[in-house]
Amino acid sequence: MKPNAGMVTLALSKGRIFDETLPLLQAAGIKVLEDPEKSRKLILTTSRPEVRVIIVRATDVPTYVQYGGADLGVTGLDTLIEHGAAAGGGLYQPLDLQIARCRVSVAVRVDFDYASAVRQGSRLKVATKYVNIARDFFAAKGVHVDLIKLYGSMELAPLTGLADAIVDLVSTGNTLKANQLVEVERIMDISSRLVVNQAALKLKRDAIRPLIDSFAAAVGKLQPA
Repeated sequence: MKPNAGMVTLALSKGRIFDETLPLLQAAGIKVLEDPEKSRKLILTTSRPEVRVIIVRATDVPTYVQYGGADLGVTGLDTLIEHGAAAGGGLYQPLDLQIARCRVSVAVRVDFDYASAVRQGSRLKVATKYVNIARDFFAAKGVHVDLIKLYGSMELAPLTGLADAIVDLVSTGNTLKANQLVEVERIMDISSRLVVNQAALKLKRDAIRPLIDSFAAAVGKLQPA
């Protein structure tokens, strides 16, 4: 099926980002008509016939937007940095939506003396899926690390001896506590960004610009005073 030139496509990922984007869409007069958790469909219709939502992996949102598979997307700053798009990469980033907030942190086993290891100049094994963030952080500190790329169950790495530390997203910290890990350094705060394909913004300006403005207005209204 050939894409409709007049259609505006928004890329979202399932879970927290999808759930927290819904109020922003509703404030813009857009209601998603299907629940991605209950439907197998990857293209969801909305109350606006010219707007559709596609469901993709969180790590793929910048790629879909950058290469025109979607006109807009919502993605975390962590994903943008790992994608290499945080400083541009063909993506226009008009808004910090202030949703899906968390942080990227360093965590270790409760019995591991991280401060002493860093002070002594030890070479640390660090497991993470955020390789670029971790590399830049430790390089700035002058800490020598061997990075181990993992895609999930990060907390297991220190518990099994695979790594001395992990760099991962932390929200409440409950998962760390449940696995006898402790947060030792906060690298950066994370929230989700609206990203827009630059070519689409020019070609579909009359459709996309009002959406961006509606999102901006909604962010202002939904933030606590």
